[in-house]
Formats: sequence, C-alpha cells, structure tokens
Amino acid sequence: MLDFAIFAVTFVVILVGAVLYLYPSSRRASGIPGLNPTEEKDGNLQDIVNRGSLHDFLVSLHDRFGPVASFWFGRCPVVSLGSVDLLRQHINPNRTTDSFETMLKSLLGYQSGLSGDAAEALMRKKVYESAIDHTLEHGFPSLLKLVEELSQKWLSFPDSQHTPLCAHLLGLAMKAVTQLSMGNRFLDDIEVLRFRKNHEVIWSEIGRGYLDGSLEKSSTRKKHYEDALSEMEAVLKSVVKERKDMSSSQSAFMDSLLMANLTERQIVEDSMVFTLAGCVITANLCIWAVHFLSTSEEVQEKLYRELQTVLGEEAISLNKIPQLTYCRHVLNETVRTAKLTPVAARLQEVEGKVGQHVIPKETLVIYALGVVLQDADTWTLPYRFDPDRFEEDEAKRSFSLLGFSGNQTCPELRFAYTVATVLLSSLVRKLKFHQIKRQVVEARYELVSTPKDDTWITVSRRS
Repeated sequence: MLDFAIFAVTFVVILVGAVLYLYPSSRRASGIPGLNPTEEKDGNLQDIVNRGSLHDFLVSLHDRFGPVASFWFGRCPVVSLGSVDLLRQHINPNRTTDSFETMLKSLLGYQSGLSGDAAEALMRKKVYESAIDHTLEHGFPSLLKLVEELSQKWLSFPDSQHTPLCAHLLGLAMKAVTQLSMGNRFLDDIEVLRFRKNHEVIWSEIGRGYLDGSLEKSSTRKKHYEDALSEMEAVLKSVVKERKDMSSSQSAFMDSLLMANLTERQIVEDSMVFTLAGCVITANLCIWAVHFLSTSEEVQEKLYRELQTVLGEEAISLNKIPQLTYCRHVLNETVRTAKLTPVAARLQEVEGKVGQHVIPKETLVIYALGVVLQDADTWTLPYRFDPDRFEEDEAKRSFSLLGFSGNQTCPELRFAYTVATVLLSSLVRKLKFHQIKRQVVEARYELVSTPKDDTWITVSRRS
C-alpha cells in the first residue's frame, strides 16, 4: 500500500499512540520552531482538543510558525510538515510499509504483518493490491447494477424533493464494498444492515474514543465497541469458511486472499482493513463529489459533455474509465477541496533533514495534507472548486506527490475512484444536481473528512 498514510487519523492520540505502540519515542527536542508543551504530562493535547481536530490545530500551528513546525504529545516531540517542497524532501516512495495499515491494525489489536521483514511486507502489499484489482474487474457488473438501482430511485423523485447524500451514498458504498469483497451473502439487505451497524460503532470509537481516553473510562461504551468488533470478526471468519468451501471459481476480494494461501488470521485482518476504510473513503468521495457538482452548473455541464462524447448512451466499462479525463479531474478536485484525508504520518526511522532542520531518529513526523491541499503557494485560488486546475502538469505532480494519484495511490482510493466514476457516469447523464439555498455544509475532520450533518440536494431530469 501507499508509503505514507493516505487515510491517517485526525485525532492525535490515535496518530501518535498507534505508531509509538510499535516504536520507542525520542525524548530529544527537535529544535524546530513550534509550541512548548502546555502541560508536562499531555504536552499540547489540550490545545488540539480546544481546536476541535488535529487538522484545525495544524492549520493554526503552520499559520503561526511556517511550513515546518513542532509540538508535543505528552513528553514526545512531533514535527509537522506543511508544504509540498518539504514533503518532497521527506517522502520515500520505495517504502513497503503503510502507516495507516499499521495504525489501524494496532488499534484493532492485530499484530500479523506489523513485525515482518521487507520481503513479507512486499508480498502482502502485492497480494492486497492484486485482490482489489481482481475484485473490481470481476465485480464490475454488480457495481453497475447497484448504481443503476440508485439512479432509478433518484429519477423517481419529484424536482422539489430533498435528497440526503450521506444516507444514500453511504448505503451504496456499504453494498458495493460488502458484495464485492465478500460475495453473494451480502445481497441480503439484513446482512448489510448488520454489517453497517457494527462498522459505525467501530469506526466512530476509533475516532472519538481515543481523543480523550473516554472509551477506557466508559465500561458500557467499551463493551459496545468490543462486542461490535467481535461480531464483525465472527462474520468475516464465517465468510472465509464459506468461500473456502465453494468449489467453483470465485471473484470476491476474499477469494484472492484465499488463493494467495494467506492464513485465516491474515485474511480476516486484511478484510477488516479493506471493509472499514473502503466503505468510508468510497462513501465520502461520492458524497463530496455530488455536493460540489451541485454548486457548479458549469462543471456539471462540462462533465456531461465528456460523458456523452466518450460513452454516448452505453453503460460505462472499466476500459472506458481512463478516457474520462475530466471526470478524473473532478474527483481529484473533490479530494483536494474536501481535504478528504487531512493528515498522514511517518516515524523518522533514521536521523533526517528537511530544509535547514534536522529531524532526530524516532521522531513522529506528521504530513499536514489538509494544510498543503489548500496552500496558496501550491494551488491558485485554493478554496475554489475548479477541476480545470488539473489540466496543468504542476498540479498533477503535486497531487501525485501527496499520494492521491499515480502509482503511489493506495488500493482503497483506487476502488473509491472507480465507484465514484461509475456513479457520476450514470447520474450526470440523466439528472442535474441543485444545491439547497441557504444550506451550510461544514466538514468534520476525522479519519476521513465527512459532512458534520447530512448534506442535501435536489435533482431534476435532463431533457
């Protein structure tokens, strides 16, 4: 998977705690400009809590101290990088480990793959990526069917009806990920709803429960979380057994892992990571894309013209997706404008240097992606939704450096781009999106940026 965390956490306790769980921390100050600890025990944790999210804290930190800044988590120094130039100096594209996977597995209590050698890590990476590619290829007809069902539902709505994007598109993402990763068992809506219930408990507690230690302080919440995790693992183990017992050739994500001769434990862990992250990334990419399109009739019409030129009246196919250049620009700009994954992290394994600053060994280095994605030195009019900016090579290079495109794109995001492209290819050719007047849409910066409340649009048929 990607060298650094595409989907890293918003909450610093997760971000630091999961990485430092595996590595000893440095007690040396970095000498980099930044905040002194406000409390000896917690460092700047209360400052982060007061800002509301790690992303908002980093915005204020870099506004005050510049593109490289430091702060403290407990007695551990943390360095944050907030410019493309600094990230270019620090990122190593040849790494085989993934900070997000490491953190998520640590938080879930998983250990396999965390201490293996480079050869094993590379093998697991190739198996995982190949499994998702295989899933998209063989599950594409199922994806088309799910999108067509949603499209027909929206076509039935009167022009004045408010359509809740989060509710509808999270449902689509849940069905797509579960059916393509685990097969026909999840054609049953009851199974999907049960999965969704446990997914929401696990995902929300990984965020809010670790910010202030509140999960450990509430035995009721902790039991609810542990029960949801246990039930989801039991479902995954049951599906592994079902797929193993099937004699015919299968095309689900799990089948590829089985054919690679991974252990049951490895299959359960990789499936948990994919289903947890895949659902949320896919849902929110689709939600933000439709929302931003509803704010710009000009962008909608340009996308409509491309879809008509490339596809005509035919359904989209995998081999047509690369031809939809403007659609790709729309999704890239959605990721950038929404700051879809606002923070990433990497442990400094050997002493390094960025600019004139030395970063000591075993310092946690944060990539302030949300800061970089709206840096006026990198992006012209950074707060404007403008897919045309990706016509320029420099914008493409910066976006690729951050890990959102090119050969460093993580498999979950590639999966999400495919689902979102299929969705837009269907909806935009049939419907126009309209924003709700006086609606204010605010983001909540967690593992993935999501609207604080459901965001609504209206739709009308194209003539």
